[in-house]
Amino acid sequence: MKKIKNRVLPVLMFLVLVTASSQGGNVSIPSLPDEIIYKIIYGDTLKMQVLYPENLKPKKEYPAIVFFFGGGWNGGTTKQFEDQAKYFASRGMVGFLVDYRVKSRHQTTPFEAVSDAKSAMRFVRGNAAKFQIDPNEIVASGGSAGGHLAAAAATLDGLDESTDDLSVSAKPNALVLYNPVIDNGPDGFEYKRMNGRHLEISPKHNIKKGTAPTIIFLGTKDALIPVSTMEK
Repeated sequence: MKKIKNRVLPVLMFLVLVTASSQGGNVSIPSLPDEIIYKIIYGDTLKMQVLYPENLKPKKEYPAIVFFFGGGWNGGTTKQFEDQAKYFASRGMVGFLVDYRVKSRHQTTPFEAVSDAKSAMRFVRGNAAKFQIDPNEIVASGGSAGGHLAAAAATLDGLDESTDDLSVSAKPNALVLYNPVIDNGPDGFEYKRMNGRHLEISPKHNIKKGTAPTIIFLGTKDALIPVSTMEK
């Protein structure tokens, strides 16, 4: 699958193809490998965990899925999407669980979190051969603020880290989002916290032709993210 058109249906087809390509039967998931450092910034060391399918075939490229945890950019842990990463590994994808800077641990803002997410995506794609993944089949995923980071990597042209290699794209090839924050505008999530910079960071305000095909999961009784936002 070398090209993915900008529609939701190809996302589902992509996931179906991944499922069909698995070897079938019961697949045991290996234990979490050691964490890999993807970025050191202002004394903060940021890491990600990698989960591989069992019995990797030599020289074969696998699709990948990169998870960002939620927590309002204030806190959270990579364990949030550990089960999902294990599941997708069992279906033939390489899973990544990304840590990033948050207010409680690093005294940072959502803007630094976006920079970290884009750095993580570039790190995964830039090391595709090492991870044995197809650089053109990388899904970004996350929940709440983590969903925002995945969507931000797909839509925002700015907020890149000065140390990033900008020749490597941070844009995912597809998005799988759980109750994501996608609107940081006047009627959106944490508008005041954006300090008048919502156009820089709000995925909804940066959707353009070529944005990755996206599927969103949201409960109708979500207290923070209204369904109307997703409909718009």
